[in-house]
Amino acid sequence: MNDKIEVLITEEDVRTRIREMAAMLSEKYEGEEVLLIGILNGSVFFMTELAQQMSIPVEIDFMAASSYGAGTESSGNVLITKDLERSLDGKHVIIVEDIVDTGRTLHLLKDLIQMKSPLSVEVAVLLDKPSRRKVSCDADYVGFQIPDEFVVGWGLDYDQKYRDLTFIGIIKQD
Repeated sequence: MNDKIEVLITEEDVRTRIREMAAMLSEKYEGEEVLLIGILNGSVFFMTELAQQMSIPVEIDFMAASSYGAGTESSGNVLITKDLERSLDGKHVIIVEDIVDTGRTLHLLKDLIQMKSPLSVEVAVLLDKPSRRKVSCDADYVGFQIPDEFVVGWGLDYDQKYRDLTFIGIIKQD
């Protein structure tokens, strides 16, 4: 690996923004049944921190979908590799995603989840890259809007590497 990683968003800024998002969600859903649905694998770090910072009880479940494979560009095809394990009846659902890029994956997942008849569906994303959008799909809660760069850290990877970085970084390849 000869990758150099330039810091785009510091760990402190990421943690601060996640606390702010958690406070907003906790206030909105006080007294309600909330299910966080993390989109594997990238959302795990973000969802864990978000759930820990929320002041209300939440349930969690996971779905897995992919459109990247081992590259840095979306293939355009979305593959669902893991579906939900619990019922959405009577629950407010918050889809937790690491990044919205083209919008294809999130659009498909939101449609699939809405067909399962939850009380409501909202989306919380750590990163939003609106310049890459191919399908109209906006998040209700956004950590940061970022430029059209391939980023890693906080669950985002490059060929399964760099997910564990505590900052958001841009890969600069030699």
